[in-house]
Amino acid sequence: MIVGVHGLSEATPRLHEYSPAFYSERFARHEEFFVATVRRWVALRFAVALPPERTAVFGVSAGGELALALGVRHPAVYGVVFSGSPGGGYKPSAELSKPLPRVYLVAGTKEPFFLQNAIRWASALRSAGADVVLRERNASHGDPLWRSEFPLMVAWAFGSRSSRSVKSFVRPTP
Repeated sequence: MIVGVHGLSEATPRLHEYSPAFYSERFARHEEFFVATVRRWVALRFAVALPPERTAVFGVSAGGELALALGVRHPAVYGVVFSGSPGGGYKPSAELSKPLPRVYLVAGTKEPFFLQNAIRWASALRSAGADVVLRERNASHGDPLWRSEFPLMVAWAFGSRSSRSVKSFVRPTP
């Protein structure tokens, strides 16, 4: 099951909701909405259990930053993070607390700012012992990149054991 949550269309207010780096109080309210309200609604509405190993959070660009923040801050809720072209406001801390979720990052070679953010996150998460995949694509920042990668993310996280083996696509730690 995939549950989508619409975001604000204006960039600045959206950044204030998506990143604790800009306006921590607004982020905290949005975080509570995702972690508690949306989760409770899904569980009740669809009568499903939401174990962390079967629950992912996904986002792209500023939403990729939000997915990382929610996953790292709430690994008991989100056991998997899918982050496409993560923004750079929320950065990994020097010491990431454990446990950590499994993380799948993707960014395009034609979006160097976002690719560097993805590399930064992959390196920090790997150093902390997390299971991380980083895929670089010959692509620009935008929907074609993220749409094509999303099914691969889902297969990696929730497919059979054989589909989780993506070592040939993993970028070495810099």
